[in-house]
Amino acid sequence: MRNPASLPLDLQRDDTRTTPALSEFGRELHAGLSRRAKSISPKFFYDVEGSALFDRICDLPEYYPTRTELRILTERAGDIAAQIGPNAEIIEFGAGSLTKVRLLLDALETPRRYVPIDISGEHLGAAAERLRADYPQLAVQPVAADYTMPLVLPAPGEGAGRRVGFFPGSTLGNFTPDEALAFLQLSARLLRGGGLLLGVDLVKDPAVLHAAYNDAQGVTAAFNLNLLRRANAELQTDFELDGFSHAAFYNAPMQRIEMHLVSRRAQSVTLDGRRFGFAEGETIHTEYSHKFTVDGLRALAEKAGFTPTAVWTDPDRLFSVHWLQAPAAQ
Repeated sequence: MRNPASLPLDLQRDDTRTTPALSEFGRELHAGLSRRAKSISPKFFYDVEGSALFDRICDLPEYYPTRTELRILTERAGDIAAQIGPNAEIIEFGAGSLTKVRLLLDALETPRRYVPIDISGEHLGAAAERLRADYPQLAVQPVAADYTMPLVLPAPGEGAGRRVGFFPGSTLGNFTPDEALAFLQLSARLLRGGGLLLGVDLVKDPAVLHAAYNDAQGVTAAFNLNLLRRANAELQTDFELDGFSHAAFYNAPMQRIEMHLVSRRAQSVTLDGRRFGFAEGETIHTEYSHKFTVDGLRALAEKAGFTPTAVWTDPDRLFSVHWLQAPAAQ
């Protein structure tokens, strides 16, 4: 056997450390740090602290997507409700704090059930309790799960209308193009006979995009760095948070924001007994946020099996909300 000290830094193991069996987060971080270009899925942003930080991001003056989408949902609520119809069951993917769905529920005629799906179970449970208190006639059935994976939804309730997916916030932009198509294909199968109400961010002036992801208060930076704090707390890693910086930029040819954590110096981190080396300037890619054109999104939805119908935008065409008709029920 070779002496471990002679191995490359990222292959050395510290056998004096003992860690519990890795969680999904741990397994994916281990795989992501093992890649030549290090990365981790943005779904792991959303522990309790990360979810709270994202709620703060949504209120920032530079971050236009939330308030713009809320404006569209408010102003077009009647038109949206007419597309959905009465007695609907609403399935929200990546539900978060359940703010936007309230506008939808208020506009709908006798909605029967609301099924919010989110990976952060604790945050979701607290938000669902608040919603139950405000909508006592509505059945609220939260599901703590990864909505990008195959799902088994509760059977439709007696007398239920259409099953409608709700996917606001341009979260679709966090996926690669292939992942976005796969998600829409999965949704089209789940929502047969109903439809999907989808919010996506639009291509625009890069300066507006840069400001939205590099806010003056540093909340987005804290949100990004919270991934490392979470890893230290849950996985017993030893990331030094002051050793990494937040970086976000717009890749115009790919029409996407890219977010990274940049190593400020040569250093190493231990996870599950394995040491991973970072060169100065090396990054962990943490998020894509793809931007869309209206026609491009409609073409993608059609490829996934939906029939695009109505689309609503704000006057400045910063953001768009789409009604996508799902295939007929089998």
